[in-house]
Amino acid sequence: MDVQLKRGLLDICVLAAIRTEDSYGYQIIRDMKPYVEVSESTLYPILRRLESQQLLTVWSAEHNGRLRKYYRITRQGEARIEEFKEEWVEIEAIYQFIVKEGTENDKAGVPQGALDEAVGTAQG
Repeated sequence: MDVQLKRGLLDICVLAAIRTEDSYGYQIIRDMKPYVEVSESTLYPILRRLESQQLLTVWSAEHNGRLRKYYRITRQGEARIEEFKEEWVEIEAIYQFIVKEGTENDKAGVPQGALDEAVGTAQG
């Protein structure tokens, strides 16, 4: 998978993992495991990046005598998930174009102009 595409998908997955409740690194990894494998060495840079983008906040609490960092999604993080869901329609249109088997776009169920719009958005 393309590195940039995977990076964007992992960012959204991490936000989705903390959408309903605050969580900590190891629990986020466990929550994502049925859907995507992510290691600690991959997760923590994502968490730092999402924090710097103000898509999540961090707070600490003591757990078994040690401080544990918890991550909470922000309104901006919630908005990013919603943006992704809207973008996914364009991604699906591109996928349908790629996998079509000798049919025209309109016969493959791709909305008129959706592919042009998606490609234009991707290039710009």
